[in-house]
Amino acid sequence: MASAAARRHARAAFQIALERNELDVWKGDLERLSQAVKDPLLFTFLENPKVHLENKMKVLRQGMAGINPMVMNLAMLLVSRGRLNIIGDVAQDFGRMVDEKKGIAHADVTAAVPLSSDDENRLARRLGDIVGSKVVVSTDVQPEIIGGLVIKVGDKLIDGSTKSQFTALKKSMGGSVK
Repeated sequence: MASAAARRHARAAFQIALERNELDVWKGDLERLSQAVKDPLLFTFLENPKVHLENKMKVLRQGMAGINPMVMNLAMLLVSRGRLNIIGDVAQDFGRMVDEKKGIAHADVTAAVPLSSDDENRLARRLGDIVGSKVVVSTDVQPEIIGGLVIKVGDKLIDGSTKSQFTALKKSMGGSVK
């Protein structure tokens, strides 16, 4: 879950990119920036308080040549505030906003075991039929749900896990099942 700061930055970036008709450019550049700072050496350098800001900016400009100047400004703002750690969440939230604008929904699916790509594709199609738009599925494996699926699309939650069914059964029996 993205922090409030990441969501604020993503919303602000989205508004700027929308006004400039540069949503796809921004999306690509934010993803590129997010991938670049996954390099532990670069991240440590850019977050090091002992390194002068001018040196950080120089390295960032060289490493991200060709990036949209406004995206670079956002990167520099995050570096100057020591908040570069949120860039991945900013990029992810921004991407979701772009997809939403294009009518693409995202489903976060939790399963007890990994799903095959065929299962994911079938699930995406089925969810797309239900919500009336294209759906992109992101899966997470959590064995503790025992079986079934927990699906979150937008603000809707479908809990079809075996664990929740056991919990409901236990409640209906007055809590006497252990």
